[in-house]
Amino acid sequence: MLDLGRGNPEVGPPPHVVERLADTARDPRAHGYPPFHGLSSLREAIAARYASEYGVELDPEREVAVVPGTKTALVDLCLVLAEDGSTVLLPDPGYPDYLSATALAGADVVRLPLEGGVPLWDGMPRAEVAAIFLNYPSNPCAVCAPPGVFADAVEFAGESGASIVHDLAYGDLVFDGRRPESFLATPGAKEVGVELFSLSKTYGMAGWRLGFVVGNAEIVDRITLLADHARAGIFVPLQEAAMAALTGPQESVVERRDRYERRRDRVLETLPLEAVSEGSFYVWVTLPEGLSVDGLLDEARVALAPGEGFGSRGVGRARLSLAVSDETLDAGLERLVAACRELA
Repeated sequence: MLDLGRGNPEVGPPPHVVERLADTARDPRAHGYPPFHGLSSLREAIAARYASEYGVELDPEREVAVVPGTKTALVDLCLVLAEDGSTVLLPDPGYPDYLSATALAGADVVRLPLEGGVPLWDGMPRAEVAAIFLNYPSNPCAVCAPPGVFADAVEFAGESGASIVHDLAYGDLVFDGRRPESFLATPGAKEVGVELFSLSKTYGMAGWRLGFVVGNAEIVDRITLLADHARAGIFVPLQEAAMAALTGPQESVVERRDRYERRRDRVLETLPLEAVSEGSFYVWVTLPEGLSVDGLLDEARVALAPGEGFGSRGVGRARLSLAVSDETLDAGLERLVAACRELA
């Protein structure tokens, strides 16, 4: 069986990041309680990256929170923004763990339909909306933010009083010459929301569990306060390694992006199916009648992530992962093409 469904980086971080972790872990001083708010030098490093890469100025003391992975932060943000009976808007299709976060907060969910990556705001409630989750490049839709999407979100937040949470997990993995884009670069964004920056996809550090919540100072302060009560900081060698990733050579980021783009090109050139991939390490595939994820698993022994797992608007689609070896991808494509030919 060939697994083209799971989104797990197949290449780890560059060697200098691993070396920094190992070197700092050997220091006897590394094993006590770390600063609860994270190393100030690490917060300064992410602020510097935002300035240089995304054109966003951040105050590292007030507008940056260090968190043990952005998946953890999704739950934390729901806990500090929503409460029992309030409403959270979640994209459809969208990352399933957004639902877990809202459930743990006791909030009600309203799905925000996406059409070609564009939220359809008409018909969305404006009363009692605590938060709106967005995600570009999108998992699973693999689209970058269409023009005006962030500005429309800021306007909606201003009208409804909701907070925006933008998940930038795949922000640096954009194709076709696009520049990485932060929600916070939109005028007024920091007044209404925050962004999640993850080291998992940009640097292949998925298992290291370290990320950032950046933007609105009040929301960042709530996240920091919750962390003070729920956790006792993050292991210092992890933070030192994160600094090495952010401030060291960035060739690995470019190589990673280019590798996924080459694989994306191979998928689009090979598969006789409608498919989209502007960024992330996914391809969002439309399945023709007669072809299903279950059928592909049973008959072709290829696993894709079923689109309906991401929301009702994912029915009839599937997510194909590029985060596999070239050999696995090529073998999977061969089986998928054969399955499509059998339908013809």
